[in-house]
Amino acid sequence: MPRRAAGLTVLKAKNAGPGRYADGNGLYLLVRGPEAKFWLMRYTPAGGKQREMGLGAFAADDEAEKRRGGLTLKMARDRVAELRAVVRAGGDPIEQRRVVEAATAAQSRAEAPRLFSTVVDDFLSSREAGWKNAKHAAQWKMTLTDYAGPALGKLPVRQIATENVVEALKPIWTAKPETASRLRGRIEAVLDFARVKGWREGENPARWRGHLDHIFPRKTKVRAVEHHAALDWREAGAFMTALRAIDAVSARALEFAILTAARSGEVMGATWGEIDTEAGVWTVPASRMKAGREHRVALSKPALAILKAMAKIRATNTPDAYVFPGQKEGAPLSVMALLMLLRRMSDAPAGEPPVWRDAAGDLITAHGFRSTFRDWAGETTTHPREVVEAALAHGITNKAEAAYARGDLFEKRRVLMAAWAAFLAKKPASVTQLRAAGEPVDREG
Repeated sequence: MPRRAAGLTVLKAKNAGPGRYADGNGLYLLVRGPEAKFWLMRYTPAGGKQREMGLGAFAADDEAEKRRGGLTLKMARDRVAELRAVVRAGGDPIEQRRVVEAATAAQSRAEAPRLFSTVVDDFLSSREAGWKNAKHAAQWKMTLTDYAGPALGKLPVRQIATENVVEALKPIWTAKPETASRLRGRIEAVLDFARVKGWREGENPARWRGHLDHIFPRKTKVRAVEHHAALDWREAGAFMTALRAIDAVSARALEFAILTAARSGEVMGATWGEIDTEAGVWTVPASRMKAGREHRVALSKPALAILKAMAKIRATNTPDAYVFPGQKEGAPLSVMALLMLLRRMSDAPAGEPPVWRDAAGDLITAHGFRSTFRDWAGETTTHPREVVEAALAHGITNKAEAAYARGDLFEKRRVLMAAWAAFLAKKPASVTQLRAAGEPVDREG
């Protein structure tokens, strides 16, 4: 019968030099130096190979154990006895410890305070499938990072209070009221998301009604709402005459936008796959519409003529090719191109008043032509209001009315857009100077 190794004593373990010392029952003391002593256990799990498991550092007495977190000889023996019972029951102490450590780590992560910046990322990821487009998602990310980040980013979401939200909003509330208002709503959405996830409790400190409305003035009180500068509808024909004289893709894009009363972004992103020239229909997908609903646009003959002209310079025959291509291959014309076009058209010689400005003297905008169209339709035609609003892709705000509005009034809109195109095609009226009977004609004038 093999002789059992002599067990360790506290003194022997304390004075042991480098080496490995057996105590019995699979317990060993590993010594690497005076301050590097460790307890090991050898065992063989059921159906497996022999394994070694570290138990902890050696401690000469109870006081040392308290200071260093190590195990005395007695504690090490007791621990081995517990683990031997696990082996006899068919378990593996190392695997059991891994399970416990993984559960502890998971619990620690769950209990760790979640920072606002982390919750923002989680929130945006959860909404990924619902974004209208990548640009919309990027806007949320930018405002929450650039404007809310400095004040809220590193704060645990459960600790964010009213004063923290105020700190984030105050710098831009008067300077950028529209942006500040959107930011407040986005902070509120993120904090609501955190509450649903169980990461914070209580009222939302970013809510407006009955809370922040007592701290900040409404955005409409901070600064008058800035409308897009629009050309008077009476000047629209003269403007189109000047625009059609310009040979440029940007001029054709602006002309198409005016004829269709569409938003400039919708026009810039238009692809040939959205166009049906035979039926005279441009179908803008919901993902590119402000209201998130597919919109059909009735194309008048002048609008179709523009598409025919653009088809001649079409780079590829793929459906995703842009109707109004930009200078960079595979990219659409930029909205900035329309702005620069309007600026050039509004330049006037020194000493002369600028042309193509609104009543306040501001440079007209591409978006402003939607207002021009709306004013023309309302003041000079008998087309029903709902037809005009449908042409502008405006939703019905009255819920009861919207529930019964099943169609999109497309054929009526086709008549409206044809009338708009005919109006824009009218030549500017010429002025004839009247003269008294017998008065000679001024040939020089």
